[in-house]
Amino acid sequence: MRSDYLFTSESVSEGHPDKVADQISDAVVDLFLSRDPEARVACETMVTTQRIVLAGEVRCREDVTPSQAEIEEVVRATVKRIGYEQHGFHWQYADFACHLHGQSAHIAMGVDESGNKDEGAGDQGIMFGYATDETPDLLPATLYYSHRILERLAHDRHNNVVDFLEPDAKSQVTLKYEGGKPVRATALVVSTQHNPSLSNDAGQAKLRDYVTGVFRDVLPDGWLPEDKDIYVNPTGLFEIGGPDGDAGLTGRKIIVDTYGGAAPHGGGAFSGKDPTKVDRSAAYVARYLAKNVVAAGLAKRCTIQLSYAIGVAEPLSLYVDTHGTGIVDEARIETVLPTLVRLTPKGIRTHLKLNKPIYQPTAAYGHFGRKPDGDLFTWEKTDLVEQLKAALA
Repeated sequence: MRSDYLFTSESVSEGHPDKVADQISDAVVDLFLSRDPEARVACETMVTTQRIVLAGEVRCREDVTPSQAEIEEVVRATVKRIGYEQHGFHWQYADFACHLHGQSAHIAMGVDESGNKDEGAGDQGIMFGYATDETPDLLPATLYYSHRILERLAHDRHNNVVDFLEPDAKSQVTLKYEGGKPVRATALVVSTQHNPSLSNDAGQAKLRDYVTGVFRDVLPDGWLPEDKDIYVNPTGLFEIGGPDGDAGLTGRKIIVDTYGGAAPHGGGAFSGKDPTKVDRSAAYVARYLAKNVVAAGLAKRCTIQLSYAIGVAEPLSLYVDTHGTGIVDEARIETVLPTLVRLTPKGIRTHLKLNKPIYQPTAAYGHFGRKPDGDLFTWEKTDLVEQLKAALA
């Protein structure tokens, strides 16, 4: 393991076009789950200049299935909440098209619970979970601070702390690690959409001063790099942004959604999928288990991999790697974890209470490293710590 190095992660704001698409898709998931906890949803969204398009498969109790008008209302409300009222993309005036249709009967036959057959996985695939003791939320520090910077910009925009920010933004944080621990930032980047009032030299200087102040507030004391290593809108003006500046699609920010590149990713996106899809639910439980391993003091870092086959309930494999930081053998951890949580799709959904309309809040600023709140972000709880300690003492 290297102990001294530079590492970088990025994040994108709720107004980034891909994140707009993710939030719309998860708003649709929540709408269906609010009507039928066993609904099946696979919703893809595309957004571009004054256009929103949905496509995918759904299944819901016929007597409570949302109408096209209800789906459109939820979609437009999502865009309005993000803050898009621009000439090129407006929550009220964008053209809307919905191409959701019924789920394939063959998929349903293989996945549904019936007779002596347990509910099977909604697809094949591999999923990873990760945790590290770099931050209190057990998330990689580079990603943690990338998210926090953009959350601050969004807070200031929504609360009229500043009047020049628009919804689209990206951040990037490079940290210096010494002895395996982050000690300072060596480069910071923010590109943020702004209104025309900043489209001059004085305006760009004002924006730089504001963003630098955000860096100073968000990062630990003494972490700010030299001024030459702070980049604010390095390409210049950024008036045209969001779906008008670049098309957005569901599922294109999977590294932002997870661990910022600090851990492997199985390739499957989360947003737009109901929790029977193991791309989502198994990735959540893998994070849950890895976080509890680290929180229990069994390792400083932990990666967990799960794999599934479509229509098969039990995972095909469970792999634990503590990266040389563990105090117990990984094979013992692999034996104990399935005794604490049943790792079938239904077992995961039941344990983490996933059959609820809880997903739109996950679709910006990361699915992990968030604060558990009632039924929200249950996979961030550390309620297995004592059981793990007892089993592996």
